[in-house]
Order: sequence, then structure tokens, then C-alpha cells
Amino acid sequence: MLEQLGIELVKIDLPFRLNHVNCFMAEGENGWTIIDAGLNNAYTKDKWKEQIHGKEITDLFITHYHPDHFGHAGELQKMTNAEVSMTQIDSEMAFQVWTDEYIGNLYKDYKTAGIPIEMANHMANNTAEFKQLVTPYPTINHYFVEGQKVPIGPYEYEVIVTPGHAEGMVCFYNTEKNVLLSADHILPKITPNISYWFHGDPNPLKSYLSSLKSMKKLDANYVIPSHGKPFYGANDRIDELLAHHEERLEETLDVIVAGSTVYEACNRLFNFKLTVHESRFAIGETLAHLEYLRAAGECQREKRGEEWIYRKI
Repeated sequence: MLEQLGIELVKIDLPFRLNHVNCFMAEGENGWTIIDAGLNNAYTKDKWKEQIHGKEITDLFITHYHPDHFGHAGELQKMTNAEVSMTQIDSEMAFQVWTDEYIGNLYKDYKTAGIPIEMANHMANNTAEFKQLVTPYPTINHYFVEGQKVPIGPYEYEVIVTPGHAEGMVCFYNTEKNVLLSADHILPKITPNISYWFHGDPNPLKSYLSSLKSMKKLDANYVIPSHGKPFYGANDRIDELLAHHEERLEETLDVIVAGSTVYEACNRLFNFKLTVHESRFAIGETLAHLEYLRAAGECQREKRGEEWIYRKI
């Protein structure tokens, strides 16, 4: 199906448990469009040099600001002079989240979550280590907006903003072929990480569930994700994701019956060994579920010293 769509999948390896990201290339009338870029490291640079050799690259579409999608965008733009497009909100996040000011605030945020000082330091340092993997930053030439039509290969796609995993993440949908380039919104085997990072959208899980339900209206037949293999049947997978979060919310309520910090709840929900990198996402996801429950009136949050305590109502 990818060949029929005129899309080439460029699999970029990642040094994490989630060990790859799918980037894409498609040739249009005036040149090639690339979707997402991988981390900025020597391996990725060599991979793209090989992929774009002899090709005129006119556009680079970034689905969202996370490092495995945005990281190499600046270098790719330098190599190709391509115009870079992403949403304004995610471009603002990309230019803020690896600054010294932002990383400095993490120590206070992690203290609020009840994370021990030594672990909080490791987690904040892990965030800081990504700066070299996302710089130099690209110049953003165009901001995607909901409903905009863009060419990808020989077909036209609609830009669909799908908040949750990232506040300004976009997917691309082609009506003619009923095909969805789903970014990290819908993945075939794993559930996308939905985290609250102490800033931005105060209820990212609510936004994610809402955008999943809205996506069901398309009833996309063929889904091309950013991790894992393309698959058929978007709505079946959406139902599985909705059910997963319903179950996870129940589990979260169960672990805060007697009151709990974010860190304590996280350890009960993720009762297996995590790397420092994975711990950041586990804390963020736990907090997103807690804040969803708080907004729904199913738990309350109170301050104990510098820590937040969540308790089932």
C-alpha cells in the first residue's frame, strides 16, 4: 500500500526500548517531502545523507516536537534548504523545553511529585542530555492549521490536529484512499505516552481521549504509524486504546485510596524496573491520569509540605 501511495518509509533506529521511529518520504511535482526527522546524532545524519542523495527536498513536515521526530530537523534543513512546517504550539514547545530555565524548574516540579532528590536530579539531567539531540533548531517557515490541505506524493491530505501525546501533534488523512498517517496518535502495539509535564494543557488525557473519539468519525481503513508497522482498521485500535485508559483510570483510583504522592502512585502502577528516561514518562503519565480524575471529581489533591497528595473521593 505504501508503494501505491508513493510513500517511502525511512526507519530510523533509536537508543531506547522503543527502538525506532518511522519517518517518510514522498515525491511531489516540485520535489520531495520528508515527514519527521529522527534524533540529531551521527547515525541519523548518515542515514539521511544516504536517503536524500540526488533528490531535491522541498519540504519537511514535523508531526510534533518530541526529539525522535523533531531532533534532526535543523540539520536536515541545513542540508536541503527545505521549508519546515509544524504547528505553532509545538514549535514554541520545541524552543522552550530544553532551555536552562525549563530544566531548572523540573527540580521544583519533581519535588512536588514526591520524587526523591537523587532520582529527581537524574531525571532532570536526562532531560538536559537531549539538548544536543535536538539542536541546531530549524527555522519554522509555516505553521500547520486544522483542516489545511497538503500534498504528500501524488495525493492530497488533510491536516488533523490531535492533542494528547503532544499538544500540537498533527496527523495527515487522505479521503480518496481512506489512509491515515497517524504519527504517535494511534500505534498498533503500544499505547502512546500521554503525560502531563507540569505546564501546558492541564488535562492532556482528556484531550487525547476526545481526539481519539473524533478520529473514529473518519473510520480510516489503512493506518501508517510513526512506530510499528502499518495496519488496517483504525477504529478497532481506537476502541482498544479507549478501553486501556478506562482500565488504567480504575487502577489509578485503586492505588490512591489512602492518599498518595505522584511518585508513590507511579511505583504502584509501574511495578517493574524502568530506566531514568522511562521513569520521566511514567511520572508524566501517572500525573496525567491523576489530573484527569481530579478534573472529573473522582479524586482530590491537597498539599502536604511541598508535595501533592492525591486521594480518591
